[in-house]
Amino acid sequence: MAKLSTLRTPSGGTSDSARRPEASVTATIIAAHGRHYLALADGVRLQCVTRGKKSDIAVGDCVHLQMTSANQGVIESIGERSTLLYRSDQYKSKLLAANVTQLFIVVATEPGFADDLISRALVAAEAANIQVHLVLNKTDVTELLPRARERLQAYAAMGYAVHEVSARASPEATCATLAPLLAGESTILIGQSGMGKSSLINLLVPDADIAVREISAALDTGKHTTTFTRLYAIDAHTSIIDSPGFQEFGLYHLTEGMLERAFAEFKPHLGSCKYYNCHHANEPECAIRNAVAIGAILPARHALFLQLRHESAQTLY
Repeated sequence: MAKLSTLRTPSGGTSDSARRPEASVTATIIAAHGRHYLALADGVRLQCVTRGKKSDIAVGDCVHLQMTSANQGVIESIGERSTLLYRSDQYKSKLLAANVTQLFIVVATEPGFADDLISRALVAAEAANIQVHLVLNKTDVTELLPRARERLQAYAAMGYAVHEVSARASPEATCATLAPLLAGESTILIGQSGMGKSSLINLLVPDADIAVREISAALDTGKHTTTFTRLYAIDAHTSIIDSPGFQEFGLYHLTEGMLERAFAEFKPHLGSCKYYNCHHANEPECAIRNAVAIGAILPARHALFLQLRHESAQTLY
């Protein structure tokens, strides 16, 4: 089976002597629970906290720690992020991961998946300049496969890659499909509960269950192991981030300008509206609405844009 091999990888050139109390260490955040974090430095896991009530740290962040003991430290600063993926509602935001290069949206033939969640995740990824792959799991459920394929065809038509796998029925073929896509990338997996993300993680990451138990023990999360995001370092250039299943993906933090540029199918038409400040709602000679009328943009996607624009205007935080 073409599994990825697990290595204990360096995250910042530290040594045992550099982890002594009072030393400064560079590490990568691999799990977060509340304001308690687990970081990886030179293959060693370190428990860390922020100063005060700050909680703006994301899994995948490169951080600078001030060590307080052999395996504990305080986060002093966050390194520059190349990307940041997060979701938000009217009142608060939820950081998902930092420094990721690609997003796998995992769906399945059963249970049914939500197009709204997929579309919102696509918008979030486009806004953050993160590449997207859609992964259709449980293709062995053949009676539901045609309908799932039909629904995903709309996203394929926009240029998004769709990969069909069956983690449980065809594990070797699944690894052969996904392992090359993961190599050299920092990938976050998201999806609703029941889509099979855990099965994919266990298939692609050797000893993932053991790692989860170790991380949970370090963060003292007990039975709540599925409620936090965690990073698995595969080698020096490859990592996989698993996130909890969720049903909603708020994007209240995106402005109207950010939103219109985050719809991939809008891009060829932007700048062609009669009015430079067109909201693509009811304005005459709107290039986006004209594209909807001729079938170049799906009505559901245009409706989502208008909904997200409305949500953005309600932001209170």
